[in-house]
Amino acid sequence: MSGAQITVREARHDDYEAVEAFTTNTWPERDGGDYIPRIYHDWIDGDDRRKRTVVAEVDGEVAGLAQSVLLSEWEAWNQGLRVHPDYRGRGVSVAVTEDLFEWARERGAMTASVMVFSWNEAGLGQSRACGYEPATEFRWAHPDPDAESRSKGSSDAEITTDPDAAWRFWTASDARDHLRGLALDDDESWALSQLTREDLRAAADDDGLLVVQDDGTKGFAHRVREYERESDDEETTDGETETWVEYGVSAWEDLSSANALLAAVARDAADRGADRTRVLIPETVRAVSDAAACRVEVSDEPDFVLSADLTAEE
Repeated sequence: MSGAQITVREARHDDYEAVEAFTTNTWPERDGGDYIPRIYHDWIDGDDRRKRTVVAEVDGEVAGLAQSVLLSEWEAWNQGLRVHPDYRGRGVSVAVTEDLFEWARERGAMTASVMVFSWNEAGLGQSRACGYEPATEFRWAHPDPDAESRSKGSSDAEITTDPDAAWRFWTASDARDHLRGLALDDDESWALSQLTREDLRAAADDDGLLVVQDDGTKGFAHRVREYERESDDEETTDGETETWVEYGVSAWEDLSSANALLAAVARDAADRGADRTRVLIPETVRAVSDAAACRVEVSDEPDFVLSADLTAEE
């Protein structure tokens, strides 16, 4: 960096104005802005030893930001990597990422992953330069909450809450292979972690597991969270909120079971008082076309997950 020194340190509340200045309009060509200014103070509040939020300084100026979160004893999730436009291409992202890798590695993590929007070519290139490798891709399905929703096919499927049946289906499914075993994490929003048998049992205990039974197990979905967010509907009043319900993964065998499962999700979401839903599905021709055939809204573009092996030699 022409003699400039990159220093990575823990983020502080008084870094906010500097961070806000280069994150408010991260993607000027797209609507929606950046979430970093809204959550920055929350990221560094308290004494959560599972998280590390850092900034990079160059000649005393804040030039980059990122956070790492421990999702399990061996999985780290990195997020929010941003670099000031004046310092891009000069090694800031690599310095920040290496700091987070080392922090996670020292705490027993064997892998670190990151999610990048598929349209974000700069972010994808940045991730590869930082040491991440391609892992998987997924898309969001958005069944409309509807207490009366019924399968549009001719299925006689029954919806049960058997976690062992769901686990057996998952371990042998193409969806698990494609997603590398990942599903939405139940604690950290916008993060993916390995789905475990215990996760499915916890969902069942919370009445949040939906298992399709039709002469055998044909699919499942599990609810992971509910939250309020400001409505993005142009017809709503400013500040009005909507209730969202998220499902960690939805996997099925064929179109008939997709119909049964997505209808069950619509009913479950309505029972929770949801206005909107978000269901993670594999980015495969079958999964996306099945959802479309069920007349369920699907996001326009996939999201990519990349991972780094923290056990590899540095």
